[in-house]
Amino acid sequence: MPELTTPTVRLRNSWLAAREEWPVGAHQDGTGLRLAGETDLTDPGAFSVWVERLKRQADTSVAVGEGRVHATHWWIVEGGTYLGAVDVRHYLNALLLDLGGHIGYSIRPSARGRGLATWALGAVLPEARALGLDRVLVTCDEDNPASARTIERNGGVLEDVRSTAAGVKRRYWITL
Repeated sequence: MPELTTPTVRLRNSWLAAREEWPVGAHQDGTGLRLAGETDLTDPGAFSVWVERLKRQADTSVAVGEGRVHATHWWIVEGGTYLGAVDVRHYLNALLLDLGGHIGYSIRPSARGRGLATWALGAVLPEARALGLDRVLVTCDEDNPASARTIERNGGVLEDVRSTAAGVKRRYWITL
């Protein structure tokens, strides 16, 4: 049975194996990879620093960088294997309101088709409610029907489909 866990260096090898399944340059929503920048995450020290950045991003007493928002990150794990990631952004800035939303998630390619994204999205909705949110925006690419189904299965109501700087996005609201 899958579980959500705080990012940890203990899962480094599994995380690296999952990363190899993705095409080079592919966006992995919900992973916080942008916090790593150009860092070589194969280096154990750099990986550890990145994991700490992910954890610190949830701490509202610590300022986040320009253009960033506070977010809580979890990894989807089963039997010690990293399967994916999900995050809840505590509030929206202009960019997230347009194309990113409150919640992001991704599942490693070899673990798709098992309902993990639907489960993970449902599992973090109470966490979003605990942050004081009464509804959340969740988006997906127009050409990603699996993600649209994930959102709809969790109560997402389509607001619109719009062209953004990151392509055409379907924007859904989920009432908590």
